[in-house]
Amino acid sequence: MQSFFRFSRIAAALLLLGMCGRVVQAQARATALGPGSYVAIGGAASAFPSDYDGRNIAGGMVFMDVQPTYRYGFEGETRFLRYHTDEGVSQTNYLMGVHVGIRPQRLRPYAKFLVGATRIQAPFGYAQGTFFTFVPGGGVDYMLSDRWTVRVVDLEYQVVPQFMGSEVRNFGISIGLSFRINDVIRLPQRATLRR
Repeated sequence: MQSFFRFSRIAAALLLLGMCGRVVQAQARATALGPGSYVAIGGAASAFPSDYDGRNIAGGMVFMDVQPTYRYGFEGETRFLRYHTDEGVSQTNYLMGVHVGIRPQRLRPYAKFLVGATRIQAPFGYAQGTFFTFVPGGGVDYMLSDRWTVRVVDLEYQVVPQFMGSEVRNFGISIGLSFRINDVIRLPQRATLRR
């Protein structure tokens, strides 16, 4: 019974301190500036090697970054590789996964790990299908302004483990541009991003 009263006094003291925190603000407002949480959509140009003819097939991609914090978030992308190819070879990716920011500055390196499906069309219509794919990767983004960010480089190592009894491994590169949908909230108010 005595321990119950001791616990009650500690709980009451913590509750009182928690309520006073609104009134007595013991800490100063943050003077640092970070990108905060954000949602961005973008597009990019991509090039990946073809396993069939040794060419780098090219195409476009759209992507979406959802970052609840500057460090951890999610990325989804769809890529269509249709150009600089022969014999009807094409590849389409539908991928999503985690996106981890390394540091919240103007130049922002990141790492990612995506999973999803890849639709592959082999030469001359010989074979086609949709296959499980996993993709470790990373890159660097550069903030042009509060809204616009250049995807300076995005590197991906795509692995399709079950393609027609073999394994497809491709290392590709993309560059692009994204637009941040939500506003930047700054503390203190009226702060500007140092260039």
